[in-house]
Amino acid sequence: MRQILTAAMLSFCLLGGSASAQDVTKIKFTLDWKLQGIHAWCYWALDKGYFAGEKLDVSIDQGEGSAATVTRIMSGAYDAGFGDINAIIQNAAVKPAETPLMVYMVYSKAPFALLTKADGPVKSLKDLPSTRLGSPAGGAAFKLLPLLARTNGVDYASIKITQIAPNLQEQLLLQGQVDSVAVFSATSYMNLVSLKLDPDKDFRWMFYSDLGLDLYSNGIMVSQKLAKERPDAVRGLLRAINRSIKETLADPDAAIALLAKYEPLIKKDIERRRLLYVYQSLMDTPEARELGLGDVGETRLKSAISTIVTSFELPRSPNAGEVFDRGFLPDKAERTPPVIAP
Repeated sequence: MRQILTAAMLSFCLLGGSASAQDVTKIKFTLDWKLQGIHAWCYWALDKGYFAGEKLDVSIDQGEGSAATVTRIMSGAYDAGFGDINAIIQNAAVKPAETPLMVYMVYSKAPFALLTKADGPVKSLKDLPSTRLGSPAGGAAFKLLPLLARTNGVDYASIKITQIAPNLQEQLLLQGQVDSVAVFSATSYMNLVSLKLDPDKDFRWMFYSDLGLDLYSNGIMVSQKLAKERPDAVRGLLRAINRSIKETLADPDAAIALLAKYEPLIKKDIERRRLLYVYQSLMDTPEARELGLGDVGETRLKSAISTIVTSFELPRSPNAGEVFDRGFLPDKAERTPPVIAP
């Protein structure tokens, strides 16, 4: 009798363990680029057990570009990631059933900018014709450049485009091999700091958002499959990330120290400054203070979609619901942008 009871209890435990394992959702998550301070929140959620607390088994890989996040998810290789909403718009216009959904906007202000030397020949967009502009071929800032030029009455064909490696943009500008570069400010600003230069005094930044392209940028996106089949997992993912964003900003030293466990070669002082710079310049916007972190303005989003559709001559205009779904966001009270020390 004792053997029968023991066998029954063992069977119950095994079945219970199996059921518990099935409750855990595995999520393959891709970043937009190599590990930087701006990704500290993702590893904070992983290390602190916030993903696990939401019954998520999250694996994180480095990325190959903010637009590549979209294609990675569309391929089925990843379930979620951190990438560019403008790439979602472009893909949703032609493959609406396959394109991922943005579910949490991180960069309320787009980081796309043209960078020039303060004493260089390019002082405004009107100076671009016949000058040399460098950019990686796949960069989001470069892909939007024709629209920026058209919006500001600049002849794009007259600009001398040079394709350059992402890690050489600032160096080639400094050497005078190009007159301007199309950059992602979150990366280039700190590259200049690491070169012992003053990004604010020695250089001129022309943000697309100040020149007629009021676009959104990077945020958390998920596959339509994950959103439809595991909506609670998506909500849990955002709860964990939202909590971690606020906690990493409250204690940036601890956040960067933790990030260094995953990438020992990072320069902690540079990445700490990058984390705070990105928050102050791209995340803590008047709109984010009004709507909460993660959300977008409906009118602004529709305008951004129209802008991208026109710029890339897309065959159809996706509706806002095909691009962004706020239904997975934590409560607004939990998404108040934190006030951090200057």
